[in-house]
Formats: sequence, C-alpha cells, structure tokens
Amino acid sequence: MSQATEVVGNPYAAELAAAKKAVALAARLCQRVQRSILHSDIQSKADKTPVTVADYGSQVLVCLVLKKELPSHSFSIIAEEDSKDLREDGAQEIIEHITTLINETIVNDGSYNMSLSKEDVLSAIDGGKSEGGPSGRHWILDPIDGTKGFIRGDQYAVALGLLDEGKVVLGVLGCPNLPLKSTNKNNSSSFGDRIGSLFFATIGCGAQVEALEGSEPQKISVCSTNNPVDASFFESFEASHSKRDLTSSIAEKLGVRAPPVRMDSQAKYGALARGDGAIFLRIPHKSYIETVWDHAAGSIVTEAGGMVKDAAGNDLDFCKGRYLDRDRGIIATNKHLMPLVLKAVQEAMKEEQ
Repeated sequence: MSQATEVVGNPYAAELAAAKKAVALAARLCQRVQRSILHSDIQSKADKTPVTVADYGSQVLVCLVLKKELPSHSFSIIAEEDSKDLREDGAQEIIEHITTLINETIVNDGSYNMSLSKEDVLSAIDGGKSEGGPSGRHWILDPIDGTKGFIRGDQYAVALGLLDEGKVVLGVLGCPNLPLKSTNKNNSSSFGDRIGSLFFATIGCGAQVEALEGSEPQKISVCSTNNPVDASFFESFEASHSKRDLTSSIAEKLGVRAPPVRMDSQAKYGALARGDGAIFLRIPHKSYIETVWDHAAGSIVTEAGGMVKDAAGNDLDFCKGRYLDRDRGIIATNKHLMPLVLKAVQEAMKEEQ
C-alpha cells in the first residue's frame, strides 16, 4: 500500500509515517552497533540488565525523528532509559561514543541537516521520563527490547506504540534480525530471503509488514488454527522471564505437541501477528512487574485479528503510568484458541498455588 492510500481513512497516518521512520532509523544504529559490539559498549544498570550504547542511541533517534516529523504535536514519551548513569564520573567516553554514533547515523540517512552535542543527547534521553496516564497522547518506547538477545547477536526489537486517551492506537516493531518471509507455509510472500522486518498497525486499519529498509507492505494476519494440537507457541528465550515449568504444564493441558519456539523480545508479537506460531505465553515470576513499553507495540497482534489478554482474561491496561495494571501473565493468540488457552492457564496457575 503506497503512502497516498495509507492516508485515506487513517486518522493516525502522519503519526504512523513518523513512527516508521523513527524506528527504521533507530534500527539502523542498532544494527551497526550489534555488528561491532565491543566490551566497553556494554554497561550494567543497577538491575544488572545489560544496557548498550545502542539502547541510548536508539532512544535519542526515535525522540528526534518524532519531534522533527510532528512539530505541531505536544510531545510526551514514556521510555525505558534515563541519563543518570551517563552523567556520572567516568561516563565521558561512552557519552562521546553515543553522540558520535547518533550524528553519523543522521548524516548517513541524509533526512536532517543537524548535529547533536553531548548535552543535546543527554536531554533527549531524559525526554522519555513521561509518566503517561489515561488522558492525552503518549508515545511508549522500548529502544531495544531484548538487550540480552541483542548482545548475543539474536532477536531484538525497537518497539514504539502510541497511547491516545488511554488506548494503544498505533504500534511499530522494527526487528532487524527477523527474516521477512513468514515461516507459515500458508502465507504467500514475495520477500525471498531478506532479513529485517518492520511490522506496523493503526487501530481499525489492520496490520502490515515491510522490509526494514523499505518495500511494498503486505497485510498480515494471525494463524487461523482452532485446534491446540496443531498450534505452536512462543515463549521468552531467557528462562528468568517466564516460568517454563508452568508454560509446559499449560501446553500439556492444551495437547500442544510442537516444542516451544523461544525468542527474545517483542519480535514474538510480530511473528505471531503474521502467523508464524499460534500462541504467545508469558507467565513471569510473581514478583515481576510488567512495564508498558514491553507490550504496547504488541497491539499489532489485535489488528492482525488476534487477541492479547492477561491471565484473568482482561485486556491489558496501559493507562496506569509506566507499569501495566494486569493480572499475572500475558497471553496472545487467535480468537478461536483464546478461551481454551485462558482455561488451561487458569487451571495451571491454580494447581501451582
């Protein structure tokens, strides 16, 4: 679908175009860093999550592009990173490295004639401190979702959503290492062996995918299987992110025969939206609190004809600030399987208690 047809009937056409441009540019920086990961590029945040130069650089580029492309809009963004660690003694070298990378990415892209100073970079990072909430518009960004996958050279995503009056109305997922061609045999595509997928959706307009570097978009939809025996399911690559004994008990109750597909990041939402698998289960440990940026762009699944619920069967609530207000566990699947999966999840959780 060309840009011209995209505008018709889509009240968020300008926001979608800006979001796609922002995510694609941020992904370009991330690809460059992933190719040349140096030991000094990896810092350890207080919570021991590895944070990379690319995490900060990606956040700055997304903020920059959204502000440039939507100058008349008031700007609020809920994002994962802040500049606290970068303002400490000894971080001078890393902030210089981030600034250079950002400026080189801007020059190579050629869309903007500008150069950022170190202070510009730090204040752009801190632009992501919005608390969100149920009123107004707020962008929600995970600059690199799946940092551990990123460091391993595996799947990660630049994930951007837009909240409007408490509802996620737009999602864009840049997945630089995800093949463009679906693994679902029923999905015909002319994409060949290209790597790098850009998924996007706006409310009421369906979901699509195109090449990260640009191509003709193709409409996508979740798989239509209604028998759990034929279903495959996605779960987190990192064992610490989900209770695997619980998910395998759920799979057993459903009669799922295929082994789980383990993948880092919200790339799972993109793969699910185009039918590569049928179910995504995330049942974290009880103490884990989900953040809004880990799931906002996953709304692509609902526009692809699927459903995303918490373990009690409620829609995810993104209005409560930076954290998701939800019953433990997140399930994404098609409409046929959702009642069956919910029942199995609730039974397994009851047994666990």
